[in-house]
Amino acid sequence: MFDAVLFDLDGTFADTAPDLAAALNRLRADLDLAPVPPGRLRPFTSQGVRGMLRAGLDMLPSDPRYGEFHERFLRYYSQDICVETTVFPGIDELLGGFERRGSPWGIITNKAQRFTLPLLARLGYAKRAACVVSGDSARRAKPAAQPMQLACSLIARDPARCLYVGDDLRDIQAGRAVGMGTVAVRYGYLGDGDPIEDWGADHLVEHVLEIAALAGIH
Repeated sequence: MFDAVLFDLDGTFADTAPDLAAALNRLRADLDLAPVPPGRLRPFTSQGVRGMLRAGLDMLPSDPRYGEFHERFLRYYSQDICVETTVFPGIDELLGGFERRGSPWGIITNKAQRFTLPLLARLGYAKRAACVVSGDSARRAKPAAQPMQLACSLIARDPARCLYVGDDLRDIQAGRAVGMGTVAVRYGYLGDGDPIEDWGADHLVEHVLEIAALAGIH
């Protein structure tokens, strides 16, 4: 039994890939390049702007234009942050189970607060979350332990009594760093690194609703 469940945002709680791909393709249009099919960009979505620029423009931080394109990407994304984004199937049902039991749930993401809070508000979950820890809320972002420690402080729960759910190796590393139970979701973006089976998560799930049993919600 866990006292609280905490989620990564992109690729775990919400499917933000379509709107992030749209922002990337606006950048490509600025360069008179054809759009990249969103499905090709999807695996890189949890890697943030760096991953998207690498996948969609073959651009690394060492590129002299990187700063300019980084900011332009974020500007485009902020303009259309919740056009096609939706929560993953089963999320609302799962949260309802937590709330009926009186168990807090929250978000720990590397997405900056200026995007996290408006997105959750438009999806209708900002006021329901017991905590929202963004990439700039703590001194360091995941895979560091600080965001996890901050979230536990905000909800007044021991990390060992919290379950953290994510779709990227960094999520599992961050959860394990503070002794949380960890869940890796196969339905997420997963990146292009080590296979999910090698991340060291305590549990692997195919669907959101499998998390209910792990959290003691039946």
